[in-house]
Amino acid sequence: MYHILKLNKIAAVGTDRLGENYNCVDECAAPDGILVRSANMHDMELPESLLAIARAGAGVNNIPLDKCTERGICVFNTPGANANAVMELVIAGLLLGSRKIAQGIAWNQTLSEDDNCLKTVEKGKSAFVGPEIKGKTLGVIGLGAIGVLVANAARALHMHVVGYDPYLSLDAALHLSRHVHTVNSLDELYAQADYLTYHLPLNDGTRGMVNADAIAKMKDEVRILNFSRDGLVVSADIIAGLKSGKIASYVTDFATRDLLGVDGVVAMPHLGASTPESEDNCAIMAADELKQYIELGNVKNSVNFPNVSLPKTGDVRFCVYHNNTPKIIAKLLEAIGGNVENMENKSRGDLAYTIIDATAPNADAEETVKTIAGIVRCRVIK
Repeated sequence: MYHILKLNKIAAVGTDRLGENYNCVDECAAPDGILVRSANMHDMELPESLLAIARAGAGVNNIPLDKCTERGICVFNTPGANANAVMELVIAGLLLGSRKIAQGIAWNQTLSEDDNCLKTVEKGKSAFVGPEIKGKTLGVIGLGAIGVLVANAARALHMHVVGYDPYLSLDAALHLSRHVHTVNSLDELYAQADYLTYHLPLNDGTRGMVNADAIAKMKDEVRILNFSRDGLVVSADIIAGLKSGKIASYVTDFATRDLLGVDGVVAMPHLGASTPESEDNCAIMAADELKQYIELGNVKNSVNFPNVSLPKTGDVRFCVYHNNTPKIIAKLLEAIGGNVENMENKSRGDLAYTIIDATAPNADAEETVKTIAGIVRCRVIK
């Protein structure tokens, strides 16, 4: 029986896929795996039993990745599972930021005691005039699963779309509309875009990238959308841009305190993935990732392990997370002995993950492998 700790509510359509050999609970001292959405795990004590963590969502800022990597705990996310939900909200954000819809609705609420509210509305609606998005240029920064969907949807709405992603994957490129023009620099994109939408992870290279210097390179009256991470922007510089008129509107899914009540800001309560379809998709993908790793050692969509997948062929499977150093594979094979039926090895930076299927391995193979210098974690699946 495998024990799975749920740190947040996870849709049953996902946990039901694990099967009868899994016990999914809200409390467990020695879990084999953890399913999590938004719970902060940085101060959590990680038990020795823990093999893997699956985040039902894309971002993993709530998970202590360095600690997990040191301990050989595989961390998964669910890229693309909530992409459609976020894309739909971004399209809504384009319209909200352009047509002053939210501001107009809020003003309407102040007229509840006005007996002549229809006449008042006709007189006051000119304050909420905003441009159409048709024919305007949208700059999409980050062409991953969400960015590609946003770019294609904007094209369907007759916008010109310019994309920037120095790490554009082959899969993303194949799904991107041929009418989306890609550029080689942010400066080139900023010079063209009437609207900007960011779809990037938060890391040392992206933190605070939307700042005064970047804003100065943008077109006047630019409209900026951020449905990725609040840390991508310097809020003070956004506010200054709004006050000066350089920025026409800022639409975000992160209602930080400094932005609330600021004229020109439309702040949503982190609704990007808040759809039943998205929650189901994330739960299904996260559960499948955990099941594959716990039962077979296969890795897909990990943020700290290389992706390795292999059909099980031998009597015993050795799953080894280790330093990416010379001759370590030879030492592994010598320690395991027997007949190697199949093997797969991939590296990710200074670390690597190796799956070895063997028939009639040495009786003390597991213990011997663990004594090899550079081994982080070894697991045997029979």
